[in-house]
Amino acid sequence: MAHILDLKTFTDKRGNLTVIEKVLPFDVKRIFYIYGVDDAKRGGHRHHKTIQAAVCLSGSCTIYNHNGTSEENFELNKPSVCLILEPNDWHTMSNFTPDAILMVLASEYFDEKDYIFEPYSK
Repeated sequence: MAHILDLKTFTDKRGNLTVIEKVLPFDVKRIFYIYGVDDAKRGGHRHHKTIQAAVCLSGSCTIYNHNGTSEENFELNKPSVCLILEPNDWHTMSNFTPDAILMVLASEYFDEKDYIFEPYSK
């Protein structure tokens, strides 16, 4: 099931430093980021193998998740919050603010055969 990780953040008068170290349940093989999104929904899939960690570095967005049993919406609006998506988490990303930058770290290299596009029945 998808879940939130609060990332270790160091704050002082100079600003903030957020660290992603020894907290992800996988080794990172791919990093991508999504930005400049209009009012479209992104995603609309789950995976056979890939685990993902999503961090909204700027602005905000909503990630809808359905794991076959339960549904939940996650509002990502702080760069110190990370959403872990398991392979069985069918998800969409929407409601991007104009300044949103969503970074995703993935456990696997891109493989089109890893994607499952059919949503779960409600």
